[in-house]
Amino acid sequence: MKKMTIEIITSLFILLWVYAALSKLLDYETFKVQLGKSPLLTDFAGFAAIAVPVSELLIAGMLLFKRFRLLGLYASLFMMVMFTAYIIAILNFSYYIPCSCGGILSSLGWTEHVIFNLVFVGLAIVGIPFSVAGQRQTNATRGVPV
Repeated sequence: MKKMTIEIITSLFILLWVYAALSKLLDYETFKVQLGKSPLLTDFAGFAAIAVPVSELLIAGMLLFKRFRLLGLYASLFMMVMFTAYIIAILNFSYYIPCSCGGILSSLGWTEHVIFNLVFVGLAIVGIPFSVAGQRQTNATRGVPV
């Protein structure tokens, strides 16, 4: 059951990260302009416009390989917490609320977006200990000290 759960969680994150990165890269100019309008990211818009989708693709890549899966889950948790904190900060402290999300996510309202992010935070929190347990079990069957 744990193995299937971690596979589902990992697959959902891979789908999320690849979709999010590709939607940003395919509409790169719009994404960069929206980041430039953000009161929190104006000075870093050029860097963030590249760093965010590249990071998303790197995380998806880590999740593909069991050897790097735990690191990918920690990175997923970090990114989802950061994205959620950014949304909450923008909603509470900004006069202008830019949406730099792409694709289907751009059609969500802000409350729905925060809920969506929190669901993925929860998935990462569930997936991390399951992944640790899976690594311990794999190492034990290989005779590697745990």
